[in-house]
Amino acid sequence: MADAFADEVEPTMTINEYIEGLEAEELEADLVLGGDEGKDCTYPNGYMKRQAVFSCLTCVPDGSAGVCTACSLSCHDGHEVVELWTKRNFRCDCGNSKFGDPENSGNSYNHNFKGSYCICGRPYPDPEAEEQVEMIQCCICEDWFHENHLGLCSSGEVPRDEEGEPLYDEFICQNCSVPCSFLNLYPASIWAPSRVQAPVRSEVNGDGPRVSDDAFQGEKSGKEMGPDKGSVEGKGSCTECRGEEAHVLSKKWRNALCECRACSEFYAKKGISHLIDREDSLEEYENIAKRKRQEKMQEQEGAELNFLNTLNHVQKIEILNGITDMKNELQSFMESFDPSKPITSADVQGIFENLAKKRQRLL
Repeated sequence: MADAFADEVEPTMTINEYIEGLEAEELEADLVLGGDEGKDCTYPNGYMKRQAVFSCLTCVPDGSAGVCTACSLSCHDGHEVVELWTKRNFRCDCGNSKFGDPENSGNSYNHNFKGSYCICGRPYPDPEAEEQVEMIQCCICEDWFHENHLGLCSSGEVPRDEEGEPLYDEFICQNCSVPCSFLNLYPASIWAPSRVQAPVRSEVNGDGPRVSDDAFQGEKSGKEMGPDKGSVEGKGSCTECRGEEAHVLSKKWRNALCECRACSEFYAKKGISHLIDREDSLEEYENIAKRKRQEKMQEQEGAELNFLNTLNHVQKIEILNGITDMKNELQSFMESFDPSKPITSADVQGIFENLAKKRQRLL
C-alpha cells in the first residue's frame, strides 16, 4: 500500500537548501540583467555595449522593436513579452517612433524579436517539443541555435566534460563563419577540444603564408597570423565545409586575435570589431553583474548597520529579544516536530501565532 502512494510524497528540502536555491536564482537573474534592477529606462544612455532586451509583441507584433528591463516591467507589464537575453549596441526603443520618438537606426533586429529562434524558426520554450533542447547563442549575429542544429561537421556534438559542463567559451554559427574564416589561420588552441584535429596544409592566395601543422599546434602566435595575411582555402577539421562549418571556440580565444591596424580595419569592414573589445564578451558582462551584486549586498549590510545605529539602547534590546524569541520558538518547534513529516504552511503560521501570543503576554 505504501508503494501506491510513493509517487505522491512531496519533495522535501532543508532551510539551507531552500535559501541556497533562492540565492542561485537571484544570481542567475542578476547575470542575465547585468545587475540592472529595472528602475530606470536606459533610453537616455544611448546604444549600450550590452544589455538585457525584451520584445513586446502586444505593442509591436512584427517584432521590430526592443525594450530595456525597466520598460518591460513598467510600460509593458501584462503584455506578450519575449525575453531575448542580451544584445550588444542596442538602445531601448520604448522612447522612439515605434512608441513615440525618432527611431533608433543603429539597432539590429532578427527573428528572435518575433519569438522564433534557430534555423528551424521555433519558439523557446517550444510548446510542441517533448523535451526542450538546450540552445547556444552565436557571438556574431546573436541568434540562438538548438544543439542539434549547430552545423558541426567535426563531431556533431558540443564539447563537454564528463560531468556535462561545456568545454567551450563561444560559438559562431555557419552563416557567420564565412566572414570569420580567417580564424583558420590561428593556432589550434583557439578551438574547443573537439576541434583540435590534424590540420590540412593549405596555401593562402597561392604565394601567401602557409598554414602548417605547427601553426595549429600553437607553436606560432596568433599575433603573427591575422586576417590581413589572406584567406585560407582549407580547414583544420573538415575539408568539405569550405569555411561554412560552425566554430566552437575555447576559453579566452579572443585574447589570441591580432589587433594591428590592418586587422582592426578588416574587423571593422566585416562588422566584427566587437571581437577585440574586452568589454563585449558575456564573461565580462557577467563579471560586471557580479560586481554590482556585491556592491548592492554591501550597501544593504551598511543600511542595516546604519539603522541599528539610529536606535536607542532600549530599542536595540527589544530587537535582540525578538530575535532570541524567534530562535527559541523555532528550536522548540523542531524538537517536538516529527522529522518524517513535511513542514506545512499551517505549521509556519502556528509558529508566528505563538510568538504573537507571547508578545501580548509581555505587554
